[in-house]
Amino acid sequence: MAENRRIAEELIEAVGGQENISSVAHCATRLRIMVHDKEKIDQERVENLDKVKGAFYNSGQYQVIFGTGTVNKMHEEVTKLGLSESTKGEQKKEAGKQGNALQRAVRTFGDVFVPIIPVLVATGLFMGLRGLLLQEQILSLIGLSPEEVPENFLTFTEVLTDTAFAFLPALVAWSAFRVFGGSPVIGIVLGLMLVSPSLPNAYEVGEGTAEPLMFLGFIPVIGYQGSVLPAFIAGWFGAKLEQRVRKSVPEALDLIVTPFVTLLVMIFLSLFLFGPLLHGLENAVMGATTWLLGLPFGISGLVIGFFHQIIVITGVHHVFNFLEIQLLERFGSNPFNAIITCGIAAQGGAALAVGLKTKAAKLKALALSSSLSAFLGITEPAIFGVNLRYMKPFVMGLIGGAAGGFFASLVNLEATGMAITVIPGTLLYLNEQIVFYLLANLISIGVAFGLTWTFGYSDKMKEEMDK
Repeated sequence: MAENRRIAEELIEAVGGQENISSVAHCATRLRIMVHDKEKIDQERVENLDKVKGAFYNSGQYQVIFGTGTVNKMHEEVTKLGLSESTKGEQKKEAGKQGNALQRAVRTFGDVFVPIIPVLVATGLFMGLRGLLLQEQILSLIGLSPEEVPENFLTFTEVLTDTAFAFLPALVAWSAFRVFGGSPVIGIVLGLMLVSPSLPNAYEVGEGTAEPLMFLGFIPVIGYQGSVLPAFIAGWFGAKLEQRVRKSVPEALDLIVTPFVTLLVMIFLSLFLFGPLLHGLENAVMGATTWLLGLPFGISGLVIGFFHQIIVITGVHHVFNFLEIQLLERFGSNPFNAIITCGIAAQGGAALAVGLKTKAAKLKALALSSSLSAFLGITEPAIFGVNLRYMKPFVMGLIGGAAGGFFASLVNLEATGMAITVIPGTLLYLNEQIVFYLLANLISIGVAFGLTWTFGYSDKMKEEMDK
């Protein structure tokens, strides 16, 4: 389209010209541009371009938000104009040298966990679907009671809902080897060794029906079903060890020696050193999270619902993936999802109020489309394109998130999965919780919308910012 080409040309000029751009890549909603000198970026000009829903510089990348679908077309246009295309992985390596230590660490943590989230999302949906099908009211429609459900059917559903978490260390170790430069297949095997049936099952040990193996009289050894940190560290250390071994052995012996040494050393360290130490740390982190989520009177919902979207702005929110995975693995449910859903929905409500109240055509189109994106679970267009730009709508969204999170905590909302929220998130509450889930979202949206409409936005604010 001629319009997309024009926008691409203007964007390149606003970012400082082709000579200031190292490479471009894109994700689901953003065009990610590596620039040589961020001072040459004309931020105001970029934000005023058609179809641009916001732009910001973070972790070494200039990220321009176009939204789902549009970003693919814009990426195609800028590469046609001669910009060097790079993969997200290549950009991450370049961007990984930038940012503070916490940002780099969390970014790496996210790189490991993000690829395995889709299968955990699918598992959560399977859990929700099983919960729906096994409800007494649903079973009665086909003339069954819960006691009459065939055993084979229950076994089939358990295969769908239990497999990903039973072999979670294999998924984590595979991804860690991939991120840190090792051979992913070695990571898979190492992860599978951590849950070998030859080891006492972690769940059975926890229930008291099995005993750990004791080595040297004081080192307890068990399987690590559902554990994350031992597999993560094993993957990181194992990838580095593999690289070192590969450089040291003759090429003719590499195929035999490298995987042998890597797996032998790593399973020894994992079972006798990393595992026992990190499992304790994992329990401490989960204990703190459980304590926060268990605070009475809806306090946890107020706190998390208010602050979650602030943390999203910093870019370190991927660390919550670990917490959600652990909650699902330990308890089979995820109360954290219900609370952050409220924060996401509220930002959509604030953007919706701006879109309906403003008379500026471009802002109206941007705000309304951004609110829809938020209701589908993606808040960046609403936050960076609308709410944060005028600040008050963002704050009203935080208050709405706290209000909805407060309600979600009071009624003990718990998802069957993770990573999908607001409208898609209804699939994680296909049980007796569905009405409360819808109410929590409506409270979040309603409070944020009402506050933004009343106090949070006027076109006078826009006129003052545009001066």
